[in-house]
Amino acid sequence: MNTQPTLTKDGQETGTTGTPHSSDGLKAGLKNRHLSMIAIGGVIGAGLFVGSGSGIAAAGPAILLSYALVGAMVVFVMRMLGEMAAARPSSGSFSAYADQALGRWAGFTIGWLYWFFWVVVLAVEATAGAKILESWVPAVPQWGWALIVMVVLTATNLGSVASYGEFEFWFAGIKVVAIGAFVVIGLLAVFGVLPGSDNPGAGFAHLTDSGGFFPMGAGAVLTGVLMVVFSFMGSEIVTLAAGESEDPQKAVTKATNSVIWRIGVFYLGSILVVLTLLPWNDKSIVEKGSYVAALDSIGIPHAGQIMNVIVLTAVLSCLNSGLYTASRMAFSLGQRGDAPKAFAKTNQRGVPTAAILGSVVFGFVAVFFNYKWPDTVFAFLLNSSGAVALFVWLVICVTQLRMRGIILRESPEKLIVRMWLFPYLTWATIAMIVGVLGYMVVDGGSNREQVVLSLLVAALVMAIALVRQRLGKNVAPVEELERV
Repeated sequence: MNTQPTLTKDGQETGTTGTPHSSDGLKAGLKNRHLSMIAIGGVIGAGLFVGSGSGIAAAGPAILLSYALVGAMVVFVMRMLGEMAAARPSSGSFSAYADQALGRWAGFTIGWLYWFFWVVVLAVEATAGAKILESWVPAVPQWGWALIVMVVLTATNLGSVASYGEFEFWFAGIKVVAIGAFVVIGLLAVFGVLPGSDNPGAGFAHLTDSGGFFPMGAGAVLTGVLMVVFSFMGSEIVTLAAGESEDPQKAVTKATNSVIWRIGVFYLGSILVVLTLLPWNDKSIVEKGSYVAALDSIGIPHAGQIMNVIVLTAVLSCLNSGLYTASRMAFSLGQRGDAPKAFAKTNQRGVPTAAILGSVVFGFVAVFFNYKWPDTVFAFLLNSSGAVALFVWLVICVTQLRMRGIILRESPEKLIVRMWLFPYLTWATIAMIVGVLGYMVVDGGSNREQVVLSLLVAALVMAIALVRQRLGKNVAPVEELERV
């Protein structure tokens, strides 16, 4: 149950313990250092470590352009989201803004699709982490490790938002330090100044010495875009978490302004190091993974195990954040009458217990499907959520076109983060996202299946939203989205 709040001198609500609460019942338990590390680590998913080798094999050195294109798209989307989140911090983030700007059907649809996406991600990451742990301790079966990981991180999220923030601070910190060290050590080896390195130190020669910069043709850049776009999903988590921070406006502004260098260093920087240490067509990049192959070329012992530790950290970070994100979206939907009312209730610690448990139950079901029917039921779940990331970014763009006018009319002083070259760059970003979706359909295979199935699921959810709206099931539009 919610505690009865009292007001401090500055008008901020507190619970019975005197700890600040947001107006929606969540506790402002995330510190600035938590938000900073969530913002930095949020763009570093396990996909960067695991999937980059396939992208390099498909596009050669031109994969750098693929990462740059997707990175630019994410920077623009985050700038738009930052504009809205700084003005109106909310645990529902873009779903709540779509609700206000586009209509109740839009907030309902994108909110549930996003929740569905992260519930499926929980199963994917739990299985990935279990495989690594089973290789270390084979006495425990893979399903047992998946269960242990899910239970531990569920308990973490049920404890308090501060415990989530603390876990994520250290998970993200390990990823950041690991990639930072990889880039520095790798560049030293690239230029032949790393003591004891086994790498010949060829400088940037490998970018062109095996068939040129476009060995697979310029069109492979677009193929690379499809392969790397989903590794960027998660950068928007910081805007959901900002609603439970000490200073939402400051946290969102800082995260939005730093997204360029974060993507530049962690994605472009690390992939550049791989491509300069090894020829793009070196078989070890695919067989061992791009980062392990690069570390082996330098002569670092036990590179595979080192990378397994880092990948496991990335997996646990993604699981931790995925559960947090799904539960907060469910909480926001509950507040707006678009989910069971129990999801909108918080306990004395400001934790939405029902929203967390509801999300993790479906996560456990998805894990079961992954083990029982990986090629049928779970494959359907995976493909039907595959394009949701792009749908979310598209909705953010369209919402920002409308929200700019609403913010200027109602609270222009809160427009402290502004999208560049509005509305032209917003429209250009929309065109980029639609172009990627269109190319996925044209490309065929699993990409087309992901778009088609995701569109079908989105159409089903939207139909439910419109029927509910017609029947008057929705509550009145939420006015209390702002904390400041």
